[in-house]
Amino acid sequence: VVEVNEGAESVLLPCVYSDKLPGDPFLIWTRSDLSPNSVHLRRENGDDFKNQNQRFRNRTSMNPDALNTGNFSLTLRKPQQSDGGNYTCSISDGREELNLKQIHLKRPGRPETHCGSEICKERSEHQVRAADEGQRSE
Repeated sequence: VVEVNEGAESVLLPCVYSDKLPGDPFLIWTRSDLSPNSVHLRRENGDDFKNQNQRFRNRTSMNPDALNTGNFSLTLRKPQQSDGGNYTCSISDGREELNLKQIHLKRPGRPETHCGSEICKERSEHQVRAADEGQRSE
């Protein structure tokens, strides 16, 4: 899970691969709930934005030497509410595709609480108390 702070300039989706690359490799970042699902595609000769989903146009980048170093991390600039979701980092040779990592990006400005913990319970009680106090002071 990667969290984004509201107003952040960018967010890094980490993906590192240390095994041998297939012949003629290309790297694909996708989000399966979108059509087209391509977030970023990197070939040996550079980025390929031909089939990139429009919502990511001019907002994604990778290290220029990603295929040499194995650092396939993706930088997403100007994160938006609609960017929240599950991203998959994969490598392919055109015949087989290997999913390397799946990352859940939390939406900016929408804190997610997982109630069931004491912290969440305390937080909820505090928010209720603050709301009650606010009503009384009016």
